[in-house]
Amino acid sequence: MAKSPSATEKQPGFFSQLRSLFRFTREIYPWLPWAQIALLVVGVLVGLIVGYLIPPFQIWSLVLWGITGLLLGVLGAMFLMTRLSTTAMYRKIDGMPGAAGHVISTSLGRNWQGSEVPVGVNPKTQDAVYRAIGRGGIVVVAEGSRGRLTRLVKDERTKAMRVAQGVPVNVFYVGHGEEDVSIDKLSKTIKKLP
Repeated sequence: MAKSPSATEKQPGFFSQLRSLFRFTREIYPWLPWAQIALLVVGVLVGLIVGYLIPPFQIWSLVLWGITGLLLGVLGAMFLMTRLSTTAMYRKIDGMPGAAGHVISTSLGRNWQGSEVPVGVNPKTQDAVYRAIGRGGIVVVAEGSRGRLTRLVKDERTKAMRVAQGVPVNVFYVGHGEEDVSIDKLSKTIKKLP
């Protein structure tokens, strides 16, 4: 009896995911391994100092506080890597078509609903318009040149106002201009809406 192809595929394990995340982050931040080693050493040193200062001084107390410091150092190194991997991901996808859709579908949390699939596209220029719905109203996110997106944004805004009367419709343009929102600040900007 043949197995289905989905049953035979093995998902990557925890440590292989960590390794790939580390490699991805190290491409953007080559100093990451040194910072993680420094955090481990600082954690152990802080643990040893605390173990030495807490009376009565005993070897087992020093060892236990050293291990506690090591675990705190590992926690700090993992926290640093996850924060840097998020910014590395934003740097990598910045300027790519569909980057705004990726942010909308993955980074907004459960209070917002959005799709990676655009609601309006200009096939020649790959300019796209995305929509997210949440407690702050309806958000229309335009990705591409502001001049070419005017009609697409106007159409989407009109549709949203017709369907949900009285609900605020906010429009954000993703880019690097004065009034544009950068891709790394898009999810924060949307979440700040009342």
